[in-house]
Amino acid sequence: MKEIDIATVIETLKEDLKTKKLPIVSALAEKKSDPFQILVSTLLSLRTKDEVTEIATENLFALAGNPSEMLQLSEDQIINAIYPVGFYRNKAKTILHVCRELIERYNSRVPDSIEELLTLKGVGRKTANLVVTLGYGGKGICVDTHVHRISNRLGYVRTDTPEATEYALREKLPQAYWSDYNTIMVAFGRNICRPVSPMCSKCPVAIHCPRQGVTKSR
Repeated sequence: MKEIDIATVIETLKEDLKTKKLPIVSALAEKKSDPFQILVSTLLSLRTKDEVTEIATENLFALAGNPSEMLQLSEDQIINAIYPVGFYRNKAKTILHVCRELIERYNSRVPDSIEELLTLKGVGRKTANLVVTLGYGGKGICVDTHVHRISNRLGYVRTDTPEATEYALREKLPQAYWSDYNTIMVAFGRNICRPVSPMCSKCPVAIHCPRQGVTKSR
């Protein structure tokens, strides 16, 4: 199979993104590249729809904008602010725990390395990569289910898990595209390249895509 022209695909999708709504964490980073707010909003976004995350993020940051202010809130206050995000009770506990760790271990500063971020409770590779790329402008590739699915549908990688996809992309994807790759693919995955029955008839990169694993489309 001919190797996909990933540069053309990304540039085409980047242009198409101008007509789409950005994922909530990416939109937040465009307004204010605050590593703490990006960290917390990403934690809130896990298993939660963007529109719910957006409201919860606004409500919470209206009460507290840094670790010290967050610890002035009770767990119930955080729960009330972020409800109804998925697993809101657990996320309230996680946010408070992370804020304590940031104060005690990092003098309230969010770490700028993936390795250090992964030592914080509730922070996985997706969250760590987003903080590094959107919060600090560093090198990282955030891979969620959208990025994993689309990268494999395009035939650019052949992997079984998001983590494996991240490592495969680190080896193959030009670094110039790393920071934007998640934003582009998440927006594309939500609007066109959906998990079930993707909208291939409306896809701006259909001519480049071998549709690996797609059995039904619109």
